[in-house]
Amino acid sequence: MALNEQFQTFEQFLSNQQVTIDYSYLILALLVVALLSWILSRLYIKYGTSLSNRKNFSSNFVLLGTTTTLIIIVVKSSLALSLGLVGALSIVRFRAAIKEPEELAFLFLVISIGLGLGAGQLVTTIIAFVIISLLIWVRHFFHKKEENQNLCLTISGENIKLKDITSILDKYCSVISLKRFDDLKNNILEASFFVDFDSFSKLEKTKEELKALSKNVNITYLSKSGLY
Repeated sequence: MALNEQFQTFEQFLSNQQVTIDYSYLILALLVVALLSWILSRLYIKYGTSLSNRKNFSSNFVLLGTTTTLIIIVVKSSLALSLGLVGALSIVRFRAAIKEPEELAFLFLVISIGLGLGAGQLVTTIIAFVIISLLIWVRHFFHKKEENQNLCLTISGENIKLKDITSILDKYCSVISLKRFDDLKNNILEASFFVDFDSFSKLEKTKEELKALSKNVNITYLSKSGLY
């Protein structure tokens, strides 16, 4: 009987618990996290090294940050809501096509900003954000040589080998840097490089020899600021 009474007392505590939210802080936190997330998205677009569409990826930062802040503010105001959130998350699986560690790092940073502001750590979160932003800016200069490589070359196709691709690039490119390599199903290979060409003629010869590797080769050139 004593155990049943304890359960009943706990249930009554959960049902009678009042949800109190400071709405003035809620508005302030949402505005601040939206601003910080937007600034972070600009930093990611300008200083990120990911080969994916950084502008499209970073467009989710503000929504993710504000949603995280809202969840934390609501959950911390009620033990019942926090237990309900744990139960809900246990049956929900989140999946995202994250192929590069940098994307995951920036997502964690956005979530951390949302968590900090949701937990009421306004000053701490802003100070940490400023320091991390400076680290991102400093990191950019350590990748200066890599950033100067102007052309992103992506090659994909069936029954082609990485060594055949690199041997062709070695003949015509002045600089080669392998950024991503995916060995997919059905003997499909996809590789991305940062490269530099001394002339358009070398670029054209590279394209012709890469096309000769297989009938199903796809080649994509992405220039950061113009080839020449």
